[in-house]
Amino acid sequence: MDATDRKILALLQKDGRQTVTELAEKVQLSVSPCLRRVRQLERTGVITGYHASIDPRKAGLEFQALLFITVSRSDAVTMAAIERSLADLDEIIECQRLFGEPDFLVRVLTRTLADYQELYDQRISVIPGIERIRSTLVMRSVVVSRPIPL
Repeated sequence: MDATDRKILALLQKDGRQTVTELAEKVQLSVSPCLRRVRQLERTGVITGYHASIDPRKAGLEFQALLFITVSRSDAVTMAAIERSLADLDEIIECQRLFGEPDFLVRVLTRTLADYQELYDQRISVIPGIERIRSTLVMRSVVVSRPIPL
């Protein structure tokens, strides 16, 4: 990956809907070489997809919480099962497995506090292998989906 590839990536992170013609002009390439570079970045998995950025509140999702999950056993089978269970819940919009304690950091987005309580009580806390869940409510998001530094 060279400086031109990094510039392409930076520009696409800011606006994934721009045309290849617009992109090529900004990186000072003709359209064909620019398109080849974009396709190569897609093929190699550097570019993983194109997405719309949505304001959760305007979409009716008013409640956000961060969960700090500690598991009872950290063997491979238990961890894989917990990862699958968490990944299957649509309300979980981010989930990281961590070194140390806690074992997972989970970001949850729901319409209301009642929806969150139901999710917590009926679908998260009952996952086998979870020992403890600590949670905190998000007051306000300060940085959301910042482009990765290139």
